[in-house]
Amino acid sequence: MKWLTLISFIFLLSSARSRNLQRTARDAEHKSPIAHRFNDLKEETFKAAALITFSQYLQGCSFEVASELVKDVVDLAHKCVANEDAPECSKSLPSIFLDEICQVDKLRDTYGDIADCCGKADPERNECFLSFKVQHPDFVSPYQRPAADVICNEYKDHRVQLLGHFMHTVSRRNPFLHAPAILGLAAEYENALKACCSESDIGACLDAKVQQLSVIKERAKKIDMIQQHGCRILHKYGQRTFEASKLVRMSQKYPNAPFDGLVKMVHDVKDVYKECCEGDMVECVDDWSELVASLCAKQDVFSSKLKPCCELPAVEQTKCIMELDFDDKPDNLPSLAEKYVEDEQVCKGYEQNHEEFLAEFVYQYARRHPEFSTQLVLRVAKGFETALDKCCKTDSPAECLRKAVEELKKHIKETEDVVKTNCELYNTHGEANFVKQILARYTRKMPQVSTDTLFEIGKKMTGVAKKCCGLPEQKRMSCSELFLSIIIEDMCKRQESTPINDQVSQCCNELYSSRRPCFTAMGVDTKYVPPPFDPMMFNFEAKMCDAPEPEREAGQLKLLINLIKRKPQMTEEQQNTIAGGFTTMMDKCCKQSDVDSCMGEE
Repeated sequence: MKWLTLISFIFLLSSARSRNLQRTARDAEHKSPIAHRFNDLKEETFKAAALITFSQYLQGCSFEVASELVKDVVDLAHKCVANEDAPECSKSLPSIFLDEICQVDKLRDTYGDIADCCGKADPERNECFLSFKVQHPDFVSPYQRPAADVICNEYKDHRVQLLGHFMHTVSRRNPFLHAPAILGLAAEYENALKACCSESDIGACLDAKVQQLSVIKERAKKIDMIQQHGCRILHKYGQRTFEASKLVRMSQKYPNAPFDGLVKMVHDVKDVYKECCEGDMVECVDDWSELVASLCAKQDVFSSKLKPCCELPAVEQTKCIMELDFDDKPDNLPSLAEKYVEDEQVCKGYEQNHEEFLAEFVYQYARRHPEFSTQLVLRVAKGFETALDKCCKTDSPAECLRKAVEELKKHIKETEDVVKTNCELYNTHGEANFVKQILARYTRKMPQVSTDTLFEIGKKMTGVAKKCCGLPEQKRMSCSELFLSIIIEDMCKRQESTPINDQVSQCCNELYSSRRPCFTAMGVDTKYVPPPFDPMMFNFEAKMCDAPEPEREAGQLKLLINLIKRKPQMTEEQQNTIAGGFTTMMDKCCKQSDVDSCMGEE
């Protein structure tokens, strides 16, 4: 099946044509969505995006089955290009893909309950299929590259198969990762093969490239996490919150861009995100490429820093733009107080066009504060909105707003202090002490959560400190609040199916931007009744002596969690004593002939 003739060029999606991202008007011009997208992307890219789509929806399917499904869709595309009035050509692309899946022979026998989705009508059918997606499923092994002595022959003789298998595996293991990122990974993989297959020592070259690819994979994981979080915001909190968060980020990144241009770009990003989040990877690839092309076409308006990215091959542009540093903000920007506090017309402007007034405030505030997190800027904007609602009903709005601004400054300092305190704890006392402090803190806040889940949350939060506290100070807040928001969002998702306690429930019902401060301020759960003492909690086995250091560390931390669950009032000094006792016990008993008896005594 010759459907991927030049993977290094599969993302050349904007060459030789000018695009204008106005999806509704543009789609109305086409009788057949599949013919339109096929003509846009050309065959090779359409096939690649289709392979990703089927591999992500039907994670259990083999490469051969996915390839056959792709072939069927491509055959239909050819038919519709020739005659847009032909039967089935007017159907939406998601419907075409899901119809194809639902026609798979023995779907239920092979793939189980996912077959139930086929009995639903769209869009419920699509939501049903999305609910079956599993991140890093056990039944899909990570991609294994062929041995060094055969890989170059494989690449030379069966290039399509080799790269197709790579994309198929990455897509199955990462069913939420947007297609442009997967296409970019495939291009990076091929570049490594091209470079090494001309070397005398292929194995050594590939081993060196593996280090580069592992960095690429880590970056892909980060992108995947952020994209999933964006999808969650769009789905749970709606377009207004999603667009507000994107407006903050883009105003910080492109502070010289005009307000109207950024607002339009934000709307376009929302439209493309919606397609990508719904699993529609063909339209996701097509419209994302249009978005990048549109940004590059207006690079002089948005940022001078875009030029190097826009000169790269199209496959590398998205990654470059995403990793681009914020542009320098304009000099001599006037004080916001002049327009938003002291101006006599402030209430009139707010009342005349509520949404646009607040959007412009977000833009103006964010471009002046690149060091603030998206969530903090949204909280400031919400506080300002609340203040306007109150102050515009008074005889002296300016005086009232001045007081409100002072209150907002207190909240800003609280956020700055949280980041500073936690980074000082991590940088001064190290990772081991930091994770103990976090586990103690959150076990008291939500002791009902299982020991394993609390341990997982503690390790993730420590990972945030590791990732963010080494950054320059002006980048720490954005980094930490983003990744803490992702962890909190995951906790709240679990809370939906398994309620934890009233405190967690209250915080999870807060606005998106207010959740982190709510969790930070959460105290000990006073309604919690500790379980009775269980001696089995101290039942350590001799095999712990031979366990790797990470396992022994996990055992010590889980002991700490269990003790705090049973004695939430335990002091930090007592925690440290017990942690030290565990280490002493392990050092002593692991040298004894009868390890189990020693551990029992200790």
